[in-house]
Amino acid sequence: MPALLDVDQLKTFIAIVDTGSFTRAADVVHKTQSAVSMQMKRLEERVGRPIFARDGRGARLTEDGERLLDYARRIVHISREAVSAFAADALTGRVRLGLPDDYAERYLPEILARFSRSNPRVEVTVLCEPTDHLIELIARDDVDLAIITHASRKPVGEVIRQEPLLWVTSQRAVVHEEPVVPLALSHPACVWRESAVAKLEEIGRPHRVLYSSRSFAAVGAAVLAGLAVSVVPESALRTGMRVLTPADGYPPLPSCKIALLRNPGAVDDTIDALAAHIVASLDNMSAEFGAAEAAE
Repeated sequence: MPALLDVDQLKTFIAIVDTGSFTRAADVVHKTQSAVSMQMKRLEERVGRPIFARDGRGARLTEDGERLLDYARRIVHISREAVSAFAADALTGRVRLGLPDDYAERYLPEILARFSRSNPRVEVTVLCEPTDHLIELIARDDVDLAIITHASRKPVGEVIRQEPLLWVTSQRAVVHEEPVVPLALSHPACVWRESAVAKLEEIGRPHRVLYSSRSFAAVGAAVLAGLAVSVVPESALRTGMRVLTPADGYPPLPSCKIALLRNPGAVDDTIDALAAHIVASLDNMSAEFGAAEAAE
């Protein structure tokens, strides 16, 4: 029977990769440098492959080391979740979370899956509403936390993610070349809609809002059908969409900022835990998105 991997060794392995050296990793895991080196020697013996390149260039991973890193992160994460799930002081209760439907589609599966594994006794109630409605619901004490679009004209909440806002059309159509640009946009109070219209007016480009919907899926369908041009955050790009640039006659847009808004009257460890989890999850998604772009 193959030897099982040691979680403590994997934690040290991850610390070495994240800090870039055995010396700094030793401080992170509270071990001596010689103990760290011995752990990595034993880990290599267990996997039967060298995981660090021996060329004097610091903690550089071999190809097998890169493969192991993915497993190591998952194993350590699951181990921590298991300990949290059976802890005597495990969190309980209910959190009311609000967010727009497009954010729910992109972010919610990852957020809820990870949070529920770590906190199986917590019930998360989700309400999908546009940002302006969510701000009202927070004020009425109907929601504990809300993931919203941050607007400079009404800056509320803590910005937790930022990414480019892009013009998009269908890869199969040339509707963006029409003399009067047909647009598919969200409701009139939407920040992205305001940005799109303002930019077209700024350059004197004739346009008309042909499709208006609070549903991101409906707006995306109009774009993919080749009926209209729209604006979406970079992470919301779908297969079949083409990004329009200044070369196509579409000026750069302001970045999309996503914020976390808290109900000041809702103070609870469970709410704090979900808030911290949301921030960490969106940070990780940003890193993963950037890594995927670099790989391309």
